[in-house]
Amino acid sequence: MRVLFVTFPWKTHLYLTVPMAWALRTAGHDVHVASSPEFTDVITGTGLTAVAAGSGPSLQEKGDLIIQRAARSGMVLPKVDYAREEQLTWENLKAFHTVFAMIMEAANDSMVDDLVAYCRSWKPDLVVWESMSYAGSVAAAAAGVPHARMHLAIDVGTPLRQRFLTVRAQQPPGDREDPVEEWMSKWASKYGFDASEELLTGQFTIDQMPDSIRSESDVRNVSVRYVPHNGPSVIPNWIHEKPPAPRVLATFGVSMWSVAGSQPVPVGQIQEMLDSVADLDIELMLTLSESIQRKLKRVPENTRIVNFVPLHAVISSCSAVMHHGGVPAFCGALAHGVPQLMVSLTAQDAQIRGQRLEEARAGLWIPPQDMTGPRIREDLVRLLEDPSFRSGAERLRQEMAAQPSPNDVVPELEKLAAEYGSR
Repeated sequence: MRVLFVTFPWKTHLYLTVPMAWALRTAGHDVHVASSPEFTDVITGTGLTAVAAGSGPSLQEKGDLIIQRAARSGMVLPKVDYAREEQLTWENLKAFHTVFAMIMEAANDSMVDDLVAYCRSWKPDLVVWESMSYAGSVAAAAAGVPHARMHLAIDVGTPLRQRFLTVRAQQPPGDREDPVEEWMSKWASKYGFDASEELLTGQFTIDQMPDSIRSESDVRNVSVRYVPHNGPSVIPNWIHEKPPAPRVLATFGVSMWSVAGSQPVPVGQIQEMLDSVADLDIELMLTLSESIQRKLKRVPENTRIVNFVPLHAVISSCSAVMHHGGVPAFCGALAHGVPQLMVSLTAQDAQIRGQRLEEARAGLWIPPQDMTGPRIREDLVRLLEDPSFRSGAERLRQEMAAQPSPNDVVPELEKLAAEYGSR
């Protein structure tokens, strides 16, 4: 079987798909991974075969494009609690879809034509596209190839879309615009296929979230266990040494759009956090780029700062993990049964993940407006001293461990590719 993966040119997005891609490869299937040209070295660094698609904007230029278009339109993603139906008004849903369509266009348009041509020439049996890469679903539909979405976090988009379509049908005929449908129809018209909601969900979805964390929808799901992959890395020797005090990993990722000159947790808040936990009997391991490190005024004696550390190698030695809502840190902590503290919440689904984390008694989350040094200290002490959080995290670890591995899922993907390929 020939399988084409399509990924947004961002390491986190690629790395979350690599274990599934390698499971297919080691099962004897031919696997290629397509993305923007500037990303091919990162793909080949995983040992997989890269396909360059598009000659358009780089990642930074795509980020600029989204920011510029949003600024011109005056639209921003509404700050709402997606779990609260009363906040899902027509105006909020319309604003979400307007900005989302801008993101779809900026992130995907430059790749579509090359991907369609590649699918029509290589003729894959299955296209697997991660959840930002709608160019993959368009190319698969244009070439008549079965396709699956590989979702990397909680799927809040599908319930929001279903709610949008319901509320839209209740609006006056002159107020029923759907920018997402317009984007899909643009490509469907060009390549001669019927646009459908499958372009957003895949004909089926590969979902790596545990059942108790994921959202409910009527999309056909294939459950797969999260397997950590953090890219090429060297494990420092000190990681294997017993820490002198409970080890706490703090990792706040990087900005999704570095061109914006910001990061999920501002330097001032990082400094406040360091000052607030300076007297705790812990070993705080903080990952920060050198440029951010230089902006810190004080580093406590109980803190070790590193540029990078492979999460899968260090989390198992930790008593707690503090992070900004990134999926690798979130799922890495789940996989090792380590309590976690979510702050900042940059990802679209992070608020829901934070709430479900607390419901499972596997961690705590701090809404952005409440994120202060004293609050972080208070919640971190709770995680370290209350054994119920370790018990809750262990329950989620067991639930995740019971999910089928990527290798176990390969036969199901083979059957689904044959099923949808025969239609």
